[in-house]
Amino acid sequence: MKYLNWIIVAIAFIGTNGCNDQDKPTTIDQAFYEDIPYLQDYAIKYYFEKEDKIAMKVYRDRNGVTQVLASDGLYVPVNGHFQFPGTLKMDKRYRPMPDKNIKDFTILENQFVYLDDEAVFSNAWAGKLFSRHPIPNAELLCAGENFDFLISDGTKLAYIKDSRKLWDTDLIDDKVLSIKYNIHSGQYLILGSNGLHSFSPDIQKFVKVFSGAEFTCFEPIQNGKEIVIGTTDGYFIINSDGKLLNELDKMLPCTNLTTVKEIDERLWFGSSEGAFMLREDGKFNYYYGERWLPGNQVIHIENGPDNSVWILANKGLGQICFKEMTLEDKAMMFEKDVRQRKIRYGIAVDASRLEGHDLSTAENKPADSDNLWTSMYLGSQLFRYLATGSEEAKQNCYEAFEALERFHNINNIKGLFGRSIERKGYEAFKKSYRTYVEDYWYEGYNGTIAWHHADDEWDWKAHASSDQTVGQIFAMTLIAEYIDDDEWRNRAITILDNLMTYIVENDMCLIDTNGKPTLWGRWNPEYVNRFPTMVGDRRICSSNIVAFLQAAYKFTGKEMFKEKALELMNENGYFENLMRLISEIGQAPEDADGWSRMLSEEWNHSDDEMYFLAYWQLFPYALNDTLKEHFSDAIQDHWNILRPEKNPLWNFCYAMTGASEFDLEESVWTLKEWPLDMIQFKAENSHRKDIVLIEPNFMGQTTTEVLPPDERPELKHNRSSFKLDTGDRQSELSAGDTYLLPYWMGRYLGVISEPKYN
Repeated sequence: MKYLNWIIVAIAFIGTNGCNDQDKPTTIDQAFYEDIPYLQDYAIKYYFEKEDKIAMKVYRDRNGVTQVLASDGLYVPVNGHFQFPGTLKMDKRYRPMPDKNIKDFTILENQFVYLDDEAVFSNAWAGKLFSRHPIPNAELLCAGENFDFLISDGTKLAYIKDSRKLWDTDLIDDKVLSIKYNIHSGQYLILGSNGLHSFSPDIQKFVKVFSGAEFTCFEPIQNGKEIVIGTTDGYFIINSDGKLLNELDKMLPCTNLTTVKEIDERLWFGSSEGAFMLREDGKFNYYYGERWLPGNQVIHIENGPDNSVWILANKGLGQICFKEMTLEDKAMMFEKDVRQRKIRYGIAVDASRLEGHDLSTAENKPADSDNLWTSMYLGSQLFRYLATGSEEAKQNCYEAFEALERFHNINNIKGLFGRSIERKGYEAFKKSYRTYVEDYWYEGYNGTIAWHHADDEWDWKAHASSDQTVGQIFAMTLIAEYIDDDEWRNRAITILDNLMTYIVENDMCLIDTNGKPTLWGRWNPEYVNRFPTMVGDRRICSSNIVAFLQAAYKFTGKEMFKEKALELMNENGYFENLMRLISEIGQAPEDADGWSRMLSEEWNHSDDEMYFLAYWQLFPYALNDTLKEHFSDAIQDHWNILRPEKNPLWNFCYAMTGASEFDLEESVWTLKEWPLDMIQFKAENSHRKDIVLIEPNFMGQTTTEVLPPDERPELKHNRSSFKLDTGDRQSELSAGDTYLLPYWMGRYLGVISEPKYN
C-alpha cells in the first residue's frame, strides 16, 4: 500500500539459497530491503441492483451491521469479495422499516438512529427512543451526547429531546448542508454554503463562526480542536474559534469536494472525481475508477470493518481494505492467480474479453507476444526456485519452457519459432495488414497470412519479431545458466543454438515461412546502419544481437557466434551503435526516409523491455573484460535516463551488473503500490490538480513524478508508465511478467530479503 517500512542494509555479498551459485552475479556494497509487513490496499465493491437510486449515507453499528441510506430506503451490502462485487439489497429485517420515510440516519453510542417525517427513533434500546420533532420535511439529523438532537430541513433548525422542542431558528440567506457535533466544545456545528455556524445547547446560543462561499462539506478534526471545510475549489482549516489556520489548498486530485472524514488521524476526501486520502508526506492516495469504487461521485465516507474505509458513491458502496502483508505474501497471491487463471497450454497469458469486468467470463486466447510473456514468467519462476528452492516454482519453470520449446518445434523449420499456438480451427487465417509498412516493406508483405496449420490438431502463428526473440533467448540462457538438470539445460542450449544459427546463416535475419525476413526480425548491417544515428532502432538492434551472439558462444562454444559478434562490433559499427548515449536518441530529421521518421516519432517503451532483458546476456557474457566495462557503462547510461519511472525490473536488471546504487527504495515503492486488482479498468488522471504536468517530450514523460501503479492505466513494462488516461479495456493482466519477474529477480539477487514477521 502507501505506508512504507524501510530497512536498507549494506551487505558485502549476496547470499543464496539456490543452485549453480558459482555463476551467480555477485557484488559488494549493495543494499537490500528487509521484507517486513506493510499495509496493502485493495477494494471490495457493492453495486445497487438498479441505477436509479440516490445514495445518501453509510454507517456501521456496534454489531458490525452496515447500512446504506438511499432515496428509497435502507440497504445492506451482500456477498462482496475481492474482484467479485456484491450487491446492495433492501434491508427488510425490521418489517416496519421499508414503510418508514427515512430521510437521514446517524450513529449514537454505536447504534443506528433514524430520522423520518415524524420522529427521531431507533430500533436499539428496545425501541424506546422515539422523539417526535416539529419539522415535517426534516432531512438532516445530528445526535448530541445525551439523546438530544439537532435537525433541519435545509432552512429551519430545531433542537429536540424527548419529543420536546427546546430551541429553533431559521438560517436566513443560506442553506444548511451538514450538521455535526463537536465533542471538544460540546456544540453543534452547522455548515451552510456561505458559512459555518455553532449552536451551544446548554445556553442555546447560535453564532456564525466563519464566513465564506461555496462551502460543500466539513469535519471536526484533532478531537474537535480544528475544523476542515471543503469547498467546490479545495479545502482549508480553521480552529474551533474560527481562526484560519491553513489557506485554501487546491493541490488535490479533484478540488470539487463532496465530503470529508477523519479516520485514524488521516483525512479522507470525497469529490466529484473519486476519493483520496492525505498522506503524511502531503501527497494523496487517489481512489478513482472501478478498480476502487462503484462510481466516481463520492457521497459519504465512514469507518469500515477490520481496518477498512467505506466510500459511498453514486453507483454503490466501495470498501477500501488495508491488509498487512509482505512483498512475498503479495507475490504468492499472484502466483496462485497465475496458475489458476492465466495459463494456457503452459503459455503465460492475460485474461481477455471480460464481460462487464466479470472474471468468470474471461477467455485465454492467443496473443502476439505469448512467447515473450511466457519467457518473462519462466524467468520469474526460475529466480523463485533459485531464491527459495521451491519445487513448485521449478515445475512451473519447466512447464513454461516446454511451451517455448513447442513454439520452436511445431513448424518443422529448424531455428524458426512461432508467436503462439492454438488447437486447429479457432483462429482466422486472414491476411495481415499494417498501413505503416506500405511505403517501406517488400511488395506483398501485407498480404501474408500469420496463422498456419501444423497438423490435424494444431495451428501456429508466424511473423515472430525481435521482442519475442529477446524473450526466447532470455529464457533459454537463464535455463542454460542456472538450472540444475543437464537434460533440461541441454534442451535449452539446443534451442539457443538452432535459433542463433538460423539467424547467422540467414544474413542476421529471422526468415519467415515465405522465405523473407519477418517485419522486425532483422539485425544485419544493411538494415541496422541504414538509420540515422539518432534513430533508436540502430542502437537497440546492435545491443540485442551482440548480446544474443555472446550468449550463443557462451553455451555452445561455437566460434562462428564469437566471430560474428566481433565482426559486427569492429567492422560494422555495432559497438559504436550500442555505446551511443541514450540522450542522443531522438526524432529523425525531416529529410530522413519515412521508415526512420515513423520509428522515431517517440520513445519506444517496448525497446526498454528488450534492452533490459537482453542485458542479462550483454553484460555477463561479454567477450572480454574491456567490453564488459564498456557494456556496464552503456547499461548505466540507459538506466539513468529511465530512473523517473521507478521500475523495479529496470533497476534490478541494472543491479545485476553489480551497481551499488540502483534505486532500491523506488523499486520497493513500486512493488508495494502494485495493485492486487489488475483488471484494466478505465483510468483518468489528466484532470488532477495535485500533479505537475510538463511539456510533451520524446520520452513520453507527462508529469514530474510517476504516479503509483495502482492509480495509472499502464502496468506492462513495455508501455509508458507516465500515461495518464485510458479507456476501459475489459481484460485482466497477468502478474507473471509484470510483478513476479522483478520481485523474484530482486529476491534472487539478494536485494530483497525473505519475509520477516514480528
